[in-house]
Amino acid sequence: MAGFVDTSEFRNGLKIEIDGEPFVIEYFQHVKPGKGSAFVRTKIRSLLSGRMLEPTLKSGDKVGLPDIEQKDMEFLYASGDEYHFMEKKSYEQTFITADALGESKNFLKENTQVEVLYWNGKAISVTLPNSVDLKVIKCDPGVRGDTVSGAMKPATLETGFTVNVPLFINEGDVLKIDTREGGKYLTRVSTAG
Repeated sequence: MAGFVDTSEFRNGLKIEIDGEPFVIEYFQHVKPGKGSAFVRTKIRSLLSGRMLEPTLKSGDKVGLPDIEQKDMEFLYASGDEYHFMEKKSYEQTFITADALGESKNFLKENTQVEVLYWNGKAISVTLPNSVDLKVIKCDPGVRGDTVSGAMKPATLETGFTVNVPLFINEGDVLKIDTREGGKYLTRVSTAG
């Protein structure tokens, strides 16, 4: 453990350690009831399993800071259940399992630059860029005359992930996808052909 932090220092995105497991704070709220002592409501996500917990801590409680290191790396390839990454300076390679990556694996294509999170010397998760450009490999053509405002259709991207896109998108188009909101279509980067 790399030290301790008081509940008064909580902020969204802070990484903490509880019962020997690293978590990230997704949400917190300081509560000062009329009677009784103040407390902090939190929503934390495990960096190992992705599970969400909602512990309530007393105001002034201390929690551990995990021994965490971040390295800029490049995604190389997926082999079965393992996703392989390489640090550009040292050429050091590591892998993270599909389960540990969770939703992030839907947006990884070769040469994507990511931040790999290490806990106690072991790679446990990645931080993706806010958006990635991915090619559409399969989608139904838009029906001529179907101009309902905001109409969407499913499109399968080169990573195998399916996203809802506007009707004018075709196979071969390259799309900008938001990685923060579970894979939301942002815009078309280039057209097929």
